[in-house]
Amino acid sequence: MSEHDNQGVEKVVIIGSGPAGWTAAIYAARANLSPVVYEGLPKQVPSLQLPGGQLMLTTEVENYPGFPQSVEGPQMMQLFRQQAQRFGTRIEADDIERCDFSRSPLALHTASGQEVRTHAVIVATGASANWLGLDNEQRLARSGGGVSACAVCDGALPAFRNQPLAVIGGGDTAMEEASYLTKFASKVYVIHRRHEFRASKAMQKRILESPKAQVIWDSVVTEVLGQERLEALKLKNIKTGADSTLPVKGLFVAIGHTPNTKFLDCSGLDLDEKGYVKLKEGFRTYTNIPGVFAAGDVADAVYRQAITAAGMGCKAAIDAERWLAEQGVH
Repeated sequence: MSEHDNQGVEKVVIIGSGPAGWTAAIYAARANLSPVVYEGLPKQVPSLQLPGGQLMLTTEVENYPGFPQSVEGPQMMQLFRQQAQRFGTRIEADDIERCDFSRSPLALHTASGQEVRTHAVIVATGASANWLGLDNEQRLARSGGGVSACAVCDGALPAFRNQPLAVIGGGDTAMEEASYLTKFASKVYVIHRRHEFRASKAMQKRILESPKAQVIWDSVVTEVLGQERLEALKLKNIKTGADSTLPVKGLFVAIGHTPNTKFLDCSGLDLDEKGYVKLKEGFRTYTNIPGVFAAGDVADAVYRQAITAAGMGCKAAIDAERWLAEQGVH
């Protein structure tokens, strides 16, 4: 088929506007695929998918190459966006709420009630960190006040060095985050609501035997204290009911991530048991549906870094370009 066979049908639609989505857009636009990015609508709560992705909640990014003096997360996403626009990417401030991948061309349905037909789709909607849901937690996460959902992203920042820090969680991710933080913190408190971890024995051992780590069992955080920056946590022991206050300068919430794939229900796309998009081959971005590709944290439960997401966005655009060429869409 030629590009003129289906009037009004897009060549490629990119769903999501984090590092994966914008990188895919840059590559697709430079390949003359005239990509359209559905960047999403603003949300009031950080636990929901945001235009710009999780970096919109990160005040300072030190580990992305090319920014030797660091860069604020929202500023980085604005630069990505501008670069994609420079090459002709079209941007729609709308959510994709439903997909029908049984049709050809593929059909996408927006929150505003539009149907979009496209030959190829790149799903790059990311994964949202699970939060405790406390008001001040959300505020300090947005303002860079010492609350984070990614120790690897933020733990090495000057504000956290040689300071008492807290990690919430009991799984492998929490153990990894706490272990990483022991390199920088004066003390790492691991707060867990039960009296045993879910993490593997090997991961538990790293924390239980660390001289810098201390576990606070059977406890939950009931309040996050601090105005400009985090100052302390209010804890409740769920067995005794006793309240206490723990002075810390950083809180790392490590209770998992939820991939932003709800809109893919009934689409026919293969998801794993946690809701992440399944890829057909380890190094490729192909899914089980021809013409549908996935990139970034929506398909990556392991690394969850801006640079790995951007790399996957690059691969998805190249995979989509080659697939479209095979279908005669140029």
